Amino acid sequence: MAVEFDWNQHNSDHIARHCVSPQEAEDALTDPDRLAVPAYKGSDGEPRWAVVGSTKTGRILSVVFTLRGTKCRVVTAYEAPSKLKNRYWA
Repeated sequence: MAVEFDWNQHNSDHIARHCVSPQEAEDALTDPDRLAVPAYKGSDGEPRWAVVGSTKTGRILSVVFTLRGTKCRVVTAYEAPSKLKNRYWA
């Protein structure tokens, strides 16, 4: 089953500041080898989840997302820190 993503100007602009494209964030989230990492609740109490995954070009990203109905909304995405990259490759 394909994942449906919820993108708008706000979240795509936000991850662009971290030099991440929406396609890269989607790649990392759908990476079959992705790792779940601890996440947090948003300021509004909305549950958030986080993964570390690889893009099709081999970048390892940390991606925080929430589920809104049946859609996956990326909250932020950025180059994974070395510690998480090492966990991903272990």
